[in-house]
Amino acid sequence: MKRVDFGELRRKLDDAITYADFDLARQLAQQGLNSAQSQELMGEIMYFKAQQEIIDGNHEEAVNSLDLAVQYNPSDGAAYNDRALCLIELRENEKQVLADFDKGIAVEPDYAGVYHNKGWYLNKLGRHQEAIPYFEKTLELEPGRAVTYENLGNAYLNLGKKQKAVEAFQKAVQCLNPSCSDIKDQIETQIKILNQ
Repeated sequence: MKRVDFGELRRKLDDAITYADFDLARQLAQQGLNSAQSQELMGEIMYFKAQQEIIDGNHEEAVNSLDLAVQYNPSDGAAYNDRALCLIELRENEKQVLADFDKGIAVEPDYAGVYHNKGWYLNKLGRHQEAIPYFEKTLELEPGRAVTYENLGNAYLNLGKKQKAVEAFQKAVQCLNPSCSDIKDQIETQIKILNQ
């Protein structure tokens, strides 16, 4: 079996889940699992098993697999990140969720996804000003990440900073994959409303 670049595969899988392309996400998770099994990489095996559970909405099972993933690979920031996201789905306390995001940042400080998701969660909690530096760090690591610009725009909008929100939304549109026309239309409509 051909060796797989797990980092690239994880990025593609994250994008597929973010943009709700669950057929592609299932394929990528299975590809990762098959490759990890062929190489007997237990941390990766548990990570990709968790991804399959996340895609199917089985967050408790995903947490169990992610617990094992971080036992096998304590420096897997994405596993801590995904465990935090599952805990959000399971309505666990915010302290534990934030602790997992922080652990993910500590062990893998160059992983943009964990900064984005911590910012998204802080914004969801109404802590908009606190969210902004996490979105900025994400964009420092991954400048073309459309979903982060969109979330940054939402944070600015929640803070009443309309012009900064419009600028962030415009950057989101510029960075969006052309296949995401529905999302692009939604953001462009929001920009028009804000510019009235």
